[in-house]
Amino acid sequence: MPEGFLDRTKGKGMVIHSWVPQLQVMQHEAVGGFVTHCGWNSILEAVTAGVPMICWPLYAEQRLNKLVVVEEIKIGAVMEGYDEDIVNADQVEAKVRWLMESEGGRIIKERVAMLKDKVAEALREDGSSSKALMQFVTDLRGTNTEEKCKSKRVYLSRRK
Repeated sequence: MPEGFLDRTKGKGMVIHSWVPQLQVMQHEAVGGFVTHCGWNSILEAVTAGVPMICWPLYAEQRLNKLVVVEEIKIGAVMEGYDEDIVNADQVEAKVRWLMESEGGRIIKERVAMLKDKVAEALREDGSSSKALMQFVTDLRGTNTEEKCKSKRVYLSRRK
C-alpha cells in the first residue's frame, strides 16, 4: 500500500487488511470490473472470472504486466496518472465509468469474456492445461527422470 494511503483515506470506504478469496469475489455477478495492481495471479483470476481490468501497477513486473493486459491482450484499461503521487477520485470515477459505459469498455468486456471461455476449455479434465500438467507429471515419474534433471541442472529431492 502506498505510504500515507490509510491516513489519506481514513473514514472513506473500507480497506481490508487480510486475505480474501479474490477469485470467488470476482465471480460474483455484481462485479463489473477490477482495479488491479497487475500482479500476475490477480490477472489470471480476473481472466478466469471474465472480469475486465483497470490497471494501476505499482512495482517491478507489474508495469510490464500492465502492457500485456492493455496493449497486447486488450482486456483492460490503464488508470491514467498511476505513476503520479496521487490519482484523484474524479480520475478513478471517470475510468470506472468509461469501462462500464463506453464502447471501448464494451469491447474489452467482450474480449475478456472470450478468454474466460478459453480458460474454461483449458481447465476441463480433457483440456490443454490438464493434459500439459499430466504430461509434466508423467515426465517427472519417468524412469530416467533423475538423469534428465541432472543434465539440465535441476535437482529433485526424493521423500520417503
